[in-house]
Amino acid sequence: MATKPSSSKPDAAYGEASIRVLKGLEPVKQRPGMYTRTDNPLHIVQEVIDNAADEALAGFGKRIAVTLHTDGSVSVEDDGRGIPFGLHPEEKVPVVEIVFTRLHAGGKFDKGRGGAYSFSGGLHGVGVSVTNALAKRLEVAVWRDGQAANLTFSGGDVIEPLKKRKAAAGERKSGTSVRVWPDAKYFESAELPKNELVHLLRSKAVLMPGVNVTLTYEKSGETQTWLYQGGLRDYLLQTLPADPVISLFEGERYAEDGETENFAEGEGAAWCVAFTEEGTPMRESYVNLIPTVAGGTHEAGLKDGLFGAIKSFIELHSLLPKGVKLMPEDVFSRANFVLSAKVLDPQFQGQTKERLNSRDALRLVATYVKPGLELWLNQHVDQGKKLAELVIKQAQARQRAGQKVEKKKGSGVAVLPGKLTDCESRDLSMNEVFLVEGDSAGGSAKMGRNKETQAVLPLRGKVLNAWEVERDRLFANNEIHDIAVAIGVDPHGPNDEPDLSGLRYGKICILSDADVDGSHIQVLLLTLFFRHFPKLIERGNLYVAKPPLFRIDAPARGKKPAAKIYALDEGELTATLDKLRKEGCREGAWSISRFKGLGEMSAEQLWETTLNPDTRRLLQVAYGALDFASTQTSINKLMGKGEAQSRRELMELNANTVEVDV
Repeated sequence: MATKPSSSKPDAAYGEASIRVLKGLEPVKQRPGMYTRTDNPLHIVQEVIDNAADEALAGFGKRIAVTLHTDGSVSVEDDGRGIPFGLHPEEKVPVVEIVFTRLHAGGKFDKGRGGAYSFSGGLHGVGVSVTNALAKRLEVAVWRDGQAANLTFSGGDVIEPLKKRKAAAGERKSGTSVRVWPDAKYFESAELPKNELVHLLRSKAVLMPGVNVTLTYEKSGETQTWLYQGGLRDYLLQTLPADPVISLFEGERYAEDGETENFAEGEGAAWCVAFTEEGTPMRESYVNLIPTVAGGTHEAGLKDGLFGAIKSFIELHSLLPKGVKLMPEDVFSRANFVLSAKVLDPQFQGQTKERLNSRDALRLVATYVKPGLELWLNQHVDQGKKLAELVIKQAQARQRAGQKVEKKKGSGVAVLPGKLTDCESRDLSMNEVFLVEGDSAGGSAKMGRNKETQAVLPLRGKVLNAWEVERDRLFANNEIHDIAVAIGVDPHGPNDEPDLSGLRYGKICILSDADVDGSHIQVLLLTLFFRHFPKLIERGNLYVAKPPLFRIDAPARGKKPAAKIYALDEGELTATLDKLRKEGCREGAWSISRFKGLGEMSAEQLWETTLNPDTRRLLQVAYGALDFASTQTSINKLMGKGEAQSRRELMELNANTVEVDV
């Protein structure tokens, strides 16, 4: 929400020479937080480990060895194919040098039949180049085709050019060794978190049965080794606390060539799920061996599959008491699991790859988990009934909690606006209201929403600029009156202690068109909430929904089936078309549709892109880097009636540099 313009009186002139073009690895050094986690160097080391794991995943390696050296460096060795070190046919530079010095270069873009990697964690081609940029020194040794090659970098630059030689007798046949000295100036702490590193390496061994993973401490000479043959079940049961397991379900399935589900050959998942009555659930998920600590669409698919199967079982055996309504969270809240998905072309949120965003992954995992669990439940009816009892108990506890909240509201509740289409649930933690631009879009949202937890309040036209409106005059505006009554909170100031016990929704979501008018409506609503409902922003209740502007209908290409792809803006559209070209799609074989507004979307499209919690993009509103007073000054310049001159200055001086942090 906070805008961060520069000072209105710059120290230097703004001209052609002011524009700086960052080349090579400079962007990484300037803004390392955009490419990796900067609390410690673990993630840049993980990028090297992931490359070694990708070789094993592709079936070309059986060993990954990590060593923590006494000088603070870390080395990672594998027995894979070895990074090619011949000259690149177009760039005329050794390929191994390109891999470590160029952003968006790597062997994982080639996903077609015969590509170097069909399934990998690499997506953006910036992994080890980021490691190199943020290292004081990085040494690479490669063995392949009877030759050995060495190359050394410092701060991302080559300091010892590639040297090739014939591999000596007794040297390994193939593989790669990378030794990295992380540069402490880029990290809050130069220390590697040992427990996290151990957990990462152990999980790699679990997910790749038969691959030997070792961690050696040079100082003590101690070596830890992990070699699993038992897979996910043994790992989950070893990791779970002592709570008794009510039921345990495991399985795996991968698409075969010619299947009708439109999944690429080899895509699928392996999973092990244990339900316990007490304790904090243990949950780990991976995509192509990359740990997704923030979950994502593959976890959402597991959730959907488990819920669908258990709900069907309960209905089949008539186990549901009268008045109890099941929700996915009733099943998922007691599930401990390890999930390992294989996705042909994973789309992650951010370069750190902590959350999977691929929409197809939800359908992929749900499609394979649901029938597997349905079969298991009907083969183990007694365990199924115990599991059903646990799920029903969770649903009853949730409904009781919702009823308690309702009783605290008392009898003097204002009459809700007639145009509000409310949700059925009274659970504040799950309820959402969408403030939607226009009646047409409101109609699509009403049809496409989840009636249980999602409410819709259509707004007519552009909301009043409430920046300079006195609080006692706010309700003269019908739209603002309806918003306040619908959310159940009265207008208040930053230093007030408002009564928030009447709050009816945990998430208040602004949903407007993905065009200039929609952005204007967003700004007006953000201004209203900042000025007159600031505690809702402080508590994290306010969000902005991001609908797509474009839909691309892409034909089948290689292993990828025909698909509908949504792009948020022009930048994403360009990136999507570039990606289609790289996947072998013929120029112009796709078709592009531009949404004129939300009202043009069908209810199904609106659900899939903007309303579905598992696949939508929803941004939480916060003050960002500015404090309340600085934010207030910035918004006053933008929205104050007497600030026309300040706005003009602001736009003239900073139009190209202003950042908006929602």
